[in-house]
Amino acid sequence: MMRRGTGEPVDSYYEIRPECTDVPKSRFKVKVGKTLSVRRWQAAFSPEGYLDIGSILSHVQRGGIHPSIRGEVWEFLLGCFDPKSTFEEREQLKKLRRVQYAQWKEECRQMDSHVGSGTIITAPTITEDGEPIKDPIVLMQAVPSANPISAGASRAADESITDKKIIQWKLSLHQIGLDVLRTDRSLVFYEKKENLAKLWDILAVYAWIDKDVGYCQGMSDLCSPMIILLQDEADAFWCFERLMRRLRGNFRCLDNFVGVENQLQSLASITQVLDPKLHKHLEALGGGNYLFAFRMFMVLFRRELSFCDSLYLWEMMWALEYDPDIFSVYENPWFSNEKSEGFKGKIKSIRQFGKYERQNLKNQAKGSEAPLPISVFLVASVLKDKSNKLLQEAKGLDDVVKILNDIAGNLDAKRACRTALKLHKKYLKKARGT
Repeated sequence: MMRRGTGEPVDSYYEIRPECTDVPKSRFKVKVGKTLSVRRWQAAFSPEGYLDIGSILSHVQRGGIHPSIRGEVWEFLLGCFDPKSTFEEREQLKKLRRVQYAQWKEECRQMDSHVGSGTIITAPTITEDGEPIKDPIVLMQAVPSANPISAGASRAADESITDKKIIQWKLSLHQIGLDVLRTDRSLVFYEKKENLAKLWDILAVYAWIDKDVGYCQGMSDLCSPMIILLQDEADAFWCFERLMRRLRGNFRCLDNFVGVENQLQSLASITQVLDPKLHKHLEALGGGNYLFAFRMFMVLFRRELSFCDSLYLWEMMWALEYDPDIFSVYENPWFSNEKSEGFKGKIKSIRQFGKYERQNLKNQAKGSEAPLPISVFLVASVLKDKSNKLLQEAKGLDDVVKILNDIAGNLDAKRACRTALKLHKKYLKKARGT
């Protein structure tokens, strides 16, 4: 394993199986003075545990996070913890959340005994009418169990189910299994079957508690890094749950959420303003709805970057968008015990906001339009980079998709963020007519 701060690639932290020779190498390197180091991270806490989030954001925005502390930093960036909480308060909250997760998991196990058993379902156990499927189901025994699960062990195999919510949830379990077995399989980490089972359990529990969204393909790609970065299953669940509060609108259009469709429309508007020639060309090809960019929004560039670089991109995005009210804004919808005074009664410094969010604050002060997520401008930065190629070589939508697919493994995460910030600033000026 490389030494911290050497400037070497960090692929060793996310080891690739030797037979996977076509996996793109990471461009991310730990850089002294730029990457958030263990020493700087520890120094950012007061003796009581209060975190100077401003100093952390500046480092993450410039050079990402050292892999050895990535998980614990993400918990703050995603709003799991309030920077203005103490070590003791966070430990109490963590215990509370672990108990809650265990209760939900047990609730799911009572409905389907595969949950928590180390077994992953890869074929339906019930019909859409809730009738049990008697034929042997396809299972993967991920972890040896004292009580092995047989094809007829789950409740569904013994009795009909009438509760529509339970039926819907149980129907999603095999799809979760199929996706889990396809997720990040190039990583040595997932050679351990217990890690696959952990990913399946978290997604199964989430699908049960968030009944409005349930489970959709793509969620396994978003959850997988949490399993790798956070050793405790409950902690990984809550980190994923916080990420889903940002992205659940991508999987189902809900009130007050900017779903993928809205983001595609925003991307079209941005391109029309910043690169009208390209927008006109895409429209002529029948791509005016920008559906070719759908995948980038759904799984946040997981297909366009190496595993390590996708994590690097995510943390830079979250740091750039960071709002110090993130903990209180994300009021917990699942149980009422979680409370925090947060920044109540405290004056927030502008340095406690991410760089992108600071631009949005200035824009809002001038009465301009509501802010867009930085992901829209990241995709716009990709289109800008490929603009000439698209104009010269794209004769149809298939060509557009092929050209954009060619960025896989070649996208520079830091450069994309830098370009996104410039496009955002330029767009705000043009939108205001200044």
